[in-house]
Amino acid sequence: MSHDSAIPSDPAAPIHSAAVSARIFRAEKSTLYVLATPLGNLRDITLRALDILGSADIILAEDTRVSAKLLTHYGIKAPLRALHEHNERKSAAAIIDLLQQGHSIALISDAGTPAVSDPGARLVAAVRAAALPVVPIPGPCALITAISAAGLNAEHFYFAGFLPVPTKARRAQLETLRALDAALIFYEAPHRIRHTLSDLTQAFQEPRDLIIARELTKTFETVQRLPLADAVAWLDEHPDTERGELVLIVDTAATAKPRDTTPDEAALARWLPALLEELPPARAARVAAQATGIPRSTIYEKIKERKG
Repeated sequence: MSHDSAIPSDPAAPIHSAAVSARIFRAEKSTLYVLATPLGNLRDITLRALDILGSADIILAEDTRVSAKLLTHYGIKAPLRALHEHNERKSAAAIIDLLQQGHSIALISDAGTPAVSDPGARLVAAVRAAALPVVPIPGPCALITAISAAGLNAEHFYFAGFLPVPTKARRAQLETLRALDAALIFYEAPHRIRHTLSDLTQAFQEPRDLIIARELTKTFETVQRLPLADAVAWLDEHPDTERGELVLIVDTAATAKPRDTTPDEAALARWLPALLEELPPARAARVAAQATGIPRSTIYEKIKERKG
């Protein structure tokens, strides 16, 4: 059975037909599945994810103790192996060898979608380089969950993941990001939230709105929108926010005026060297294009000239 065998061959056929919804999927040989798991509410796992977890030969987990709770809840008994940021690169060759032997492998993280600020991207790249199939099994993602409940004013968003821990590096990155005409989305740990909110307030002097999304899908879920300038004071009034994983979204304010979209060569000259220190060339070109209105292809040519 091919990976797409449950999809109707007629493009006009409804994807939610009874034949499709009733089909049970099985993990295929020599295939890596990148599989999203619940953020907290165990009922959020998809039926297809359960099919694959229940039929995979091996499950790679960021923390086997955390993932064991999910698997035990659903009666899944596949062998668990640890794959985390400290062993991902070293483990890739052994995992590829297992795939080449015909094993099916599911990759999961503690919660949400692997390789989104969690381990997995290096392994996926190595498996693809070995010409082996990688199949995504979509599902929960904290980033998308927070956006869906935020009611963004901005037409675009930029996911920055976790900010650097050192204060100087964190503030430098925020200074770079503030030029973007987009909502800025960060993941943050509870013990750093106070420092991060303080730095966000300092970095964005113009009116911006902040969405704090905490403990998504869990009992004490919070999605709070407030002026960024009030964020630290709000935290003082809600100390429980300093517990639980967080998504922070710096949105444009509802009253914000549209940005001038006239191409800005001077801004490019100022920002491009700093962007290239922090980002790969392709991403730096994309960010610079958003900030200056200059076509990305033009900026990328300038980057190649600099390297030449």
